[in-house]
Amino acid sequence: MNALELTGRARTHVIEVPELGCSVHRDVVAPLLDLAAAARAEAGIELSVVSAFRDFGRQCDIWNAKWRGERALLDRSGRPLAAQGLDTDARIDAILAWSALPGASRHHWGTDLDVIDRAALPSGYRPQLVPQEYEPGGVFGRLGAWLAASIGRFGFYRPYSRDLGGVQPEPWHLSHAATARPACAALTVEVMAEAIGSAEIEGRARLLERMADIRARFVAVA
Repeated sequence: MNALELTGRARTHVIEVPELGCSVHRDVVAPLLDLAAAARAEAGIELSVVSAFRDFGRQCDIWNAKWRGERALLDRSGRPLAAQGLDTDARIDAILAWSALPGASRHHWGTDLDVIDRAALPSGYRPQLVPQEYEPGGVFGRLGAWLAASIGRFGFYRPYSRDLGGVQPEPWHLSHAATARPACAALTVEVMAEAIGSAEIEGRARLLERMADIRARFVAVA
């Protein structure tokens, strides 16, 4: 992937997957379809992708809305925070715990996706994408267990499987290892800084000062 693709400012590396209603990296299409077919055949799980490729502009909208308090901002325990009551660094850290920096989202690469089990949805239920949903007894508990046991067969892993002090655990987030790991290595501090250098993003000056730390804590995961 080139710098524009790595940072979500181009989509020349992704293609549509109409069967799942999403766009992913061209090398992820076959293993993703195989994963969905196995989930259905082995466990009666209807794998539904709620987020896959996401471009820079969309990630920037999410970031700015959280910064301004227009979208929910949570602490590391999932409790609501008032954005206006936080200083610049605290606001940055709070957003990064749950949302990626524009230009540094794994979703830009088309290698990562968030999944639910459509067959398990109660009538009228709106998925929250919180860890409790994927634990035993949760609405997606069966999906969580099947993913833990099965995704390695198809080349996927869960990069946010535990709290390492950066991004909070996300059991719904899958990554295609063979495609994502080279992308992660190529997403250098310099590439990240260039992507946001002229963008309309809240907190830009401090983000540029902290870019190396942000990459180490929130981007360079296993």
